[in-house]
Amino acid sequence: MSKHEFFVDMTCEGCSGAVTRVLNKLEVKFDIDLPNKKVFIESDRPADVLLETLKKTGKTVTYIGAK
Repeated sequence: MSKHEFFVDMTCEGCSGAVTRVLNKLEVKFDIDLPNKKVFIESDRPADVLLETLKKTGKTVTYIGAK
């Protein structure tokens, strides 16, 4: 499994809740670092699929890279 790091422009618990909801649908392991606006995802799915899923939150999302 690969670990991916994303920047997601989250400002509150509601934002991280939106991220949690979309990622739970993919059934992947993830950690949200709200103060640093980062999301770490462990998955076999391609990074572009994860990026498009995170964009469904309506937040600005940037792929930082593999960990």
